[in-house]
Amino acid sequence: MAYIGLGANLGDLAQTLSLALAALASTAQVRLLAVSNAYRSAPVEAGGPDYLNAVACVESTLAPQDLLERLLAIELEHGRLRPFVNAPRTLDLDLLLYGDRQITSARLTLPHPRLHQRAFVLLPLLELNPALTAPGLGDLSAYLPSVAGQVLVRAESALKL
Repeated sequence: MAYIGLGANLGDLAQTLSLALAALASTAQVRLLAVSNAYRSAPVEAGGPDYLNAVACVESTLAPQDLLERLLAIELEHGRLRPFVNAPRTLDLDLLLYGDRQITSARLTLPHPRLHQRAFVLLPLLELNPALTAPGLGDLSAYLPSVAGQVLVRAESALKL
């Protein structure tokens, strides 16, 4: 199983995340298994409007790098620009975990290097699987106290598929 972080802070956030999930679900060799609730959060180490974030759990026979390429293509389809680090974005898709794989390359790091430091990633991940562990990190619930000061607000409505 793989876990994908979804986020947006420009445009119609819920619609964009729902369309991204639909694009992911329609991808050959990818099966969407579950989606967390959506949460609003302030940008971290950046300015701009609040984000809407969620996490999806998928099963895929694509190699991790190929799944990442598909995620980047979906971002581009939704107008993702990268003018500077942590710029506001129409869509952000991050490959957080891919089974027990550990990868460090110029294009991909697994597990995602900051997944245990961000409440907007950690809480939705643990919502999907409270006993989730990550290679090199162990039990992800052990990191909850370290993100307790990061404010998340659960969105009133679920993302549509």
